[in-house]
Amino acid sequence: MTADTQATDTSDKPDYDSPWKEALERFFPEFLALLFPAIHAEIDWSKGVQFLDKEFQKIVCEAKTTRRYADKLVGVTRRDDTPVWVLAHVEVQGDPQSDFAERMFTYNYKIRDAYQVPVASLAVLADTKRSFRPNSYSTALWDCRVQFDFPMVKLLDYATPERWAELEASDNVFALVVMAQIRAKVTDDAETLKRWKFRLMRLMYERGYERTLIEELFRLIDWMIRLPEELEAEFRQELYAYEEQYQMPYVTTVERAGIQKGEAAILMRQFARKFGTDSAETYRPRIESAEPEQLEAWSERILSADSPETIFH
Repeated sequence: MTADTQATDTSDKPDYDSPWKEALERFFPEFLALLFPAIHAEIDWSKGVQFLDKEFQKIVCEAKTTRRYADKLVGVTRRDDTPVWVLAHVEVQGDPQSDFAERMFTYNYKIRDAYQVPVASLAVLADTKRSFRPNSYSTALWDCRVQFDFPMVKLLDYATPERWAELEASDNVFALVVMAQIRAKVTDDAETLKRWKFRLMRLMYERGYERTLIEELFRLIDWMIRLPEELEAEFRQELYAYEEQYQMPYVTTVERAGIQKGEAAILMRQFARKFGTDSAETYRPRIESAEPEQLEAWSERILSADSPETIFH
């Protein structure tokens, strides 16, 4: 099945891009360690990372598209002290795109041309078409040829019993994000999907994660795995009962996540009305990852703000 036929009580398509953008920014080292371990090992993480959203936005501003892509351009340093950029692209929405490989090539050469830095383009495919596995782009005219190869990971490969067991046993927090995305895409039955959602939440508690991390992961999983209203209510009641039964110090997880989600939605609507939809989408990851208290403060500032930048300072 595709995301469009997933069991849900809403008629609109699930938004998978936004949670992936947030997940990549929050857990980028973990993302590479889980899905691209060889590349992760080449990076000097003590030098930190830099998210280059503005630089990437300039590169793709000419693209004729009405949808968002879960892209992140990140500046890192190799162990030999060479500064490099990593473009992580996650293809998550709808049917596989026939121009995917060409788009990977285009973004790569445009970034290199504009900023003169080495760029590694990484692809994560979250669709459900097993045969869709682009990992190169080539074009030729007579004896002139361009060949572009890029690393690719197919999340569907992790749905096999052996690979799934690896994810469940992993101590990498990003494994939970991957598991949530896989189940959201391949599970037809809403009741089964609810059970998977609860299982992923229980895994977080069993691993003893701190409250802040649990709330962050809960928001991502809740975003990816959308249930019909009645089943969502049942899930939240079961989770609340589980938290109380084991006397977890996180008994407000569901309530706090709900407040945050509502505050973020309100601010996004305010943002779109005042500064336009494109501007709102640029700041979506920051808005949807903020704490409720911060969102409330931003909602007050937007009333008198002359530009988006003044809201966040």
